Amino acid sequence: MALVAGLVTVAAPGPVAAASLYAVPKYAAILINSDTGEVLYARQADAQRFPASITKVMTLYVAFQELKYGNIREGDSIRISSVAARQPPSKLGLKPGSTITVREAMGVIATRSANDIAVALAEHIAGSEAEFSARMTREARRLGMSRTTFANATGLPNGGHVTTARDIATLSRALIRDFPKRYPMFSQVAFEYEGQQIGNHNHLLRTLPGVDGIKTGFTNAAGFTLAASAAHDGVRLIAVVLGGPNRMMRDGNVSDLLDTGFSVLTRRSRGDYTTVAANFAEPDDLSDSIMDRLASEDPAAEGLVMGTQPRPMQRRN
Repeated sequence: MALVAGLVTVAAPGPVAAASLYAVPKYAAILINSDTGEVLYARQADAQRFPASITKVMTLYVAFQELKYGNIREGDSIRISSVAARQPPSKLGLKPGSTITVREAMGVIATRSANDIAVALAEHIAGSEAEFSARMTREARRLGMSRTTFANATGLPNGGHVTTARDIATLSRALIRDFPKRYPMFSQVAFEYEGQQIGNHNHLLRTLPGVDGIKTGFTNAAGFTLAASAAHDGVRLIAVVLGGPNRMMRDGNVSDLLDTGFSVLTRRSRGDYTTVAANFAEPDDLSDSIMDRLASEDPAAEGLVMGTQPRPMQRRN
C-alpha cells in the first residue's frame, strides 16, 4: 500500500488505439466540487476508458435539450423499431411496433438503463442511432469533453466508444447545471411503468445519505462504472469511478471518495489544510487482480483515513 502525498494529476496520454484499451488496467477515478469545478482527487482521470451505461447520461442530456428547444414533447409516442427491440439487456423488452412516451422512455433509461429504449429514443430524435451518436459526440466537444467519442446511445461495447473519468465528471456537472429541473429523474429509487416499479441500478441512492444521482454502468470491457453526485450543506460533489472489478468495490470506492471529500471541505473551513489524496491509502497498482486480492484479504483496504497537513505559506501580492 502507498499513501499518496498530494493531489494526483495525470497528464493526458497520447492517442491510444481503441483496441489496445482492453489491455490497459481499467481503473480510473475523479472527485470534483460541482460548484467550483475544483478537482479534489484524480487517478488516471485522463486515460481513455469504456464508459458502459454511463453513456446514457449524454443520451438523456441530448433528450433534455430537445425538450427545451421544443423539438420533442414528453407526451410524444416513440415507436419501437426492430433494431431497438434487438438490443441486449439491460432492456425493457418491448416488441417491435409497440410504443412508449418520451417521458416514460427517459424514466426507464435513467433507472433500468434500458438499451432498447435508449436506441428507440435516439431514433425518435435523430432518425438513426448513428446520427444521434454523432450529435452526442458534438455535444461532448462543446462541453469540453476532449477525449470522448460516442459510437452508440447505450454504452454497449464498441472499440471507438471511449471516454475518461474527467470527461464524465464534466458531463455530470453540465447536466446538473443545465437541467436542474430534469436532474431529479436520476434521483428516483424506482420509476413506475404500466403498474410496475422499475428499480434504479444506483444502490447508493438507498445507502449513502446525500446521494441523489446519477448513473451506473457495466460491461465486461468497461468493468463496473459509476458517476454519483451528493450534496451536503449547500455543497455538491461529483465522484466518477470507471473500471471497478465488481459492484461492491465500485460503490465502496465512490462512497469513500464522497465521504472523504465532504470531510476535507469541512476541515478546510475550520482552518485545517488537507487534501483527499493525502488521506487516501491505495494500492501501488490498482489493476483488477490487485483490487480483487485486496477485497478478499481485507474488506477495508480501500477505506480512507482522515488526516491533516500543515497549511502552506500563502504568498502576498
